Amino acid sequence: MTHEHTPQDDGSKPGGNWVFIGFILIAGFFLLTEHRAHVLGALPFVLVALCPLMHLFGHGGHGHGGDKGGKS
Repeated sequence: MTHEHTPQDDGSKPGGNWVFIGFILIAGFFLLTEHRAHVLGALPFVLVALCPLMHLFGHGGHGHGGDKGGKS
């Protein structure tokens, strides 16, 4: 008894990712056009909330963390 697997055996449909991306783009468009006041009203709070995250994750390349080499 042999069982051949085809790409559609896992339940996914070809092009399913494009459908999802299209749905997200359309939903985002209507969210921004219909709720512009709410989205733009929350923007300052989002920027303030991003500041600590940028400090936590964005300082990797500054050389913080101690002296790894000799004195120059």
